[in-house]
Amino acid sequence: MPQPSNVHINAPLTALSVKYANNAAGFISQKVFPPVPVKKQSDRYWTYGKKQWFRSEAMLRAPGTESVGTGFDLDGTPTYYAGKHAVHSDVDDDLVDNSDSAISLEQDHTELVTNDILLGMEKNWADKFFTTGVWQGSTTGTDIVPAILWDAAGSTPIVDIATQKLSIKRLTGQDVNRLVLGADVWEILKNHPSFLERIKYSQTGIMSEDLLAAVLGLPKGGVLIANAVHDQAQEGAAADHAFVFGKRCLLAHAAPRPGLRTPSAGYTFAWTGMRGANKNGMRVKRFRMEELNSTRIEGEAAYDHKVVGADLGAMFDAVIA
Repeated sequence: MPQPSNVHINAPLTALSVKYANNAAGFISQKVFPPVPVKKQSDRYWTYGKKQWFRSEAMLRAPGTESVGTGFDLDGTPTYYAGKHAVHSDVDDDLVDNSDSAISLEQDHTELVTNDILLGMEKNWADKFFTTGVWQGSTTGTDIVPAILWDAAGSTPIVDIATQKLSIKRLTGQDVNRLVLGADVWEILKNHPSFLERIKYSQTGIMSEDLLAAVLGLPKGGVLIANAVHDQAQEGAAADHAFVFGKRCLLAHAAPRPGLRTPSAGYTFAWTGMRGANKNGMRVKRFRMEELNSTRIEGEAAYDHKVVGADLGAMFDAVIA
């Protein structure tokens, strides 16, 4: 009798392939603080002094006398620089001509380059905002480590967060409207007894980002889970996957949109004036490299993640073991 190998030769399927990658929906670098579209790669912006806006100098005025004077400081020295972050991948002509129908090399390389740029934006955002020694809005003026870690019995994350929300409000007059959680921290909080007790009579009884926001007095959409994963190992070494955002969380006030006289803990200055750039200062180009017999797919993003109000944020560090 014929054997299977006599009647069928294995060939790649045309309707199925497998690829691992981050789900871009889990990227948060463009969701926390609003992008500021800028025409020039670098420039200055104005910062108003805070002190005078929280004082009242008004006094009783006697007939025939001057009113008491007041004023405010204005600083035009702060700057941004939307540095270019770039990467490319070359698509060899011979590989394209010999590839199977299930493989679209130019599309794959375009997705690879785009993913590389977006993951880089996440890592840069974490380095600028989701780190220690940056934020000053807490009760201590620096980073907070809970007295009882949130994955331990007797911990009080609701009280801990409420205390720091109130501190930012007291220092700035602004309400906290963002809570950014590392993925590990979210897994603990969504099953924490103190939160589950608050939502046990809700429709689902299952914690979601919006339910967590409601419990903490944050607006809908105010809780964001940072799910980006990266390989920490050097090229050629065994994979070492980790979450880009560690066991921390960030409380902050973020402006709904950039504008004049508008406070915000941070902004992303995106150089939309760069030729071909989209609203996030990003572009992907395709051009020939004849000397390599290849088509080059190149991605660029020009941006500056910048803290502009350190007292409008508070960082919880090492909140779980």
